[in-house]
Amino acid sequence: MQNTSAAVAASGLTKTFGRLTAVDHLDLTVPAGQILALLGPNGAGKSTTTEMILGLTSPDAGELRIFGRSPRAAVRSGDVGAMLQNGALLPDTSVAGLLRTVHGLHARPLPLQQVIERSGVEGFLRASTSRLSGGQAQRVRFALAIMPDPRLLLLDEPTVGMDVDSRRRFWAAMEGLIADGRTVVFATHYLDEADEFADRIVVLNDGRVAADGTGPQIKAVVGGRHVSFEGPERDYSGLPGVVGAERRGVRYLLNSSDSDATLRALLADPDVHAVEVASPSLEDAFLQLVA
Repeated sequence: MQNTSAAVAASGLTKTFGRLTAVDHLDLTVPAGQILALLGPNGAGKSTTTEMILGLTSPDAGELRIFGRSPRAAVRSGDVGAMLQNGALLPDTSVAGLLRTVHGLHARPLPLQQVIERSGVEGFLRASTSRLSGGQAQRVRFALAIMPDPRLLLLDEPTVGMDVDSRRRFWAAMEGLIADGRTVVFATHYLDEADEFADRIVVLNDGRVAADGTGPQIKAVVGGRHVSFEGPERDYSGLPGVVGAERRGVRYLLNSSDSDATLRALLADPDVHAVEVASPSLEDAFLQLVA
C-alpha cells in the first residue's frame, strides 16, 4: 500500500495489549486537507490509533503511512504536530521560556509571535507551567503542536478544561490554520464540535469503525425526526409513523419515520400543545452506534 496523496493511510492496523485488542484491523484513509473527527466511547481505540500515527507505539499488524512515509519519519521532518490531552509540560519554567526553547529545536517553525497569537497564550506568558489552569495548559499544548508548521495536526480532546468562551476562541484560531490547507484529525467528547467543524466523522467502537461519513450521514443512522410535545398521559406509540416513544418530565418524545403523519394525528387532539419537531442529533446517532 502506497498512498502518497493521503495524509494518513492505514490498512489492517491492529494493536493488542495482552488479551485486549485496542485496534482491530483498522482501515482508514485521511486525504490531505481534510478535517476528521474521531469519536468513540472510552476504550474505543482513539488514543491508541493516535499514538500509532505519531510513531509512539508500533502496530502488531497492518501498515501505516503518513504522507507516504513511516510515522516516525513524518514526525522527524516536522510534518506532524500533536496536542495530547495528558502531554506533560516542562515543569517550573515560564510559558514564554518553554515556547522559546522548543521553537529553537524545529527546522522550519512558524514565527514565534504568530504561534503565541494563534494559540491565545499571550495573557499568561510569564506564568509558570506548574501553575496553569487546565484550559491554559491546553492552549500551551496547542502552541507546541502548531509550532513546527505541520501539514498534519493531531488533537486529542483539545478543548477539555476550557470554558465556553475559550472553546469558541480555540476553534476560531483553528479556522485560520485549516484555511492554510492543513489536515486535522481530532478526538473529542464534545459532539457538537465534531458536528460543526469536521468534514468527516469516524466513529470507533471496540477498535473497529462503526460509522464513517459526514455529520448528516452519521445522523441518518437514527432516521426520521423527533416530535416532542405536552399532552394528556397516554400511550402514543401507536400513532402513525411512530417507531419509539418515551416521556421526559412533562414532555413526550416520539421518534417518527413519518413526522407529517405523526403531526396530523397529534394535532387532532386539542389537549396536545407546545409541539416541536427536530432532526436527530449526532448524540442520538452516536449512542445508537456504540450501544
